[in-house]
Amino acid sequence: MAAISRVQLLHHPSAIFSRLPNSLSSCSAFTLRLRRRNFSGTPVLCSFSPSASSSTHPSIVGDLLDYLNESWTQFHATAEAKQQLIAAGFHLLNENDEWDLKPGGRYFFTRNMSCLVAFAIGEKYSVGNGFHVIAAHTDSPCLKLKPKSASSKSNYLMLNVQTYGGGLWHTWFDRDLSVAGRVIVRASDGSFLHKLVKVKRPLLRVPTLAIHLNRTVNTDGFKPNLETHLVPLLATKPEEAPAESKEKNTLPSKAAHHPLLLQILSDELCCNVDDILNIELNICDTQPSCLGGANNEFIFSGRLDNLASSYCALRALVDSCGSPGALSSEHAIRMVALFDNEEVGSDSYQGAGAPTMFQAMRRIVGSLANSYVGESAFDRAIRQSFLVSADMAHGVHPNFMDKHEEHHRPEMHKGLVIKHNANQRYATSGVTSFLFKEVAKIHNLPTQEFVVRNDMGCGSTIGPILASGVGIRTVDCGIAQLSMHSVREVCGKEDIDIAYKHFKAFYETFSSIDRKLIVD
Repeated sequence: MAAISRVQLLHHPSAIFSRLPNSLSSCSAFTLRLRRRNFSGTPVLCSFSPSASSSTHPSIVGDLLDYLNESWTQFHATAEAKQQLIAAGFHLLNENDEWDLKPGGRYFFTRNMSCLVAFAIGEKYSVGNGFHVIAAHTDSPCLKLKPKSASSKSNYLMLNVQTYGGGLWHTWFDRDLSVAGRVIVRASDGSFLHKLVKVKRPLLRVPTLAIHLNRTVNTDGFKPNLETHLVPLLATKPEEAPAESKEKNTLPSKAAHHPLLLQILSDELCCNVDDILNIELNICDTQPSCLGGANNEFIFSGRLDNLASSYCALRALVDSCGSPGALSSEHAIRMVALFDNEEVGSDSYQGAGAPTMFQAMRRIVGSLANSYVGESAFDRAIRQSFLVSADMAHGVHPNFMDKHEEHHRPEMHKGLVIKHNANQRYATSGVTSFLFKEVAKIHNLPTQEFVVRNDMGCGSTIGPILASGVGIRTVDCGIAQLSMHSVREVCGKEDIDIAYKHFKAFYETFSSIDRKLIVD
């Protein structure tokens, strides 16, 4: 059952029943987790396994809501994925170690705790066979604390922030916000620890100006200055530090951030304030992800772009190799790659612009080759590989239909959207779209097409970056959504299950489909 807040239970007790049907069917390879959380976030209910009578294709929507509510930042999304992979029997690798891989094995590694690559090796794999990959990203547009965040104005304590990605920043005003991310902490033995932190209570607010002081806002538009107007409030007055600790609080490492904020973090982490050495925090909306609409047909949530794709891909990989014998007839390697920093161009150590995935592929081929390495084994493997770049898609907005090309208006509940662009802002080709749609056709799954209007600019994805990295066949696709890059987005509940089924079918059947088509 997706996490339901105490406020929801107190004021909307029916919410638990609206979630129950989805949660009861959200089983498959994962154990269903019934959760009720207190304000500290500690799970206090039990879990149980699905019955044998579960549907062949159970809904994963309840589990997605759990994932979204856990994954306030790219770090938390990666950590949650890590826990789920370990629970499903995947073995954690370290990029610094030598890998000893075997056919039939399931493995994964993380980088920067914001990027993850997982893979399952077919039992009939032979050197030179391809990789079947679904790639997505863990980051979303948000506000991030500046290295020196402490600010004071008009007797308010405030936090200086920087904008990350192309967010709809006006949607961040008048929201119940908090902080989450990672902290470097000094341990008792002098070592340094990497810890994740999430302050679940509303901590911050970016208030709008009263209309009485801005009479033309409804006619001229709301146009905040992102440097001076988008500064969250933390408290109403500076904290009074004890005399004996004033000297410590004036040290440069502490002066960068309000002592009150550091105290809140230390309480969450159960450590001393002086042991907090560095912080990397996002501003996050505290409202839980949930079902919405008259028929509960929508998902209302932050970070759907692109955690919805990430979770569907992760779950599809796990479930496609979760049953005994699932990899017994597989000749390829099934892989999921979740990258950070897509929203700002992917050019980072943990982004798709780094050779992370292809270095892993080369290492996998080398490990499985043992003493024998044929001529250009890795290059041959890439030629036989296929990449699905999964990112969210622009669903047609009923109030702005003219923003879409007339014959390419993706709708909710109509399946994955295959993205095309003649100028290669998307990596889809006639061949790759045919193969991906053939997977859907065999499994009776709907698909849609998207092309941007010629008089509008086109966004892009990690698809072209990865496709051109080593020359891997790629299709760009996504789940239709509204309010993209808002603090609160919306997509169709049914599309989540369709995407999961399509991705799972891709892993299980692509090999047989691909060998039927000869291009070169």
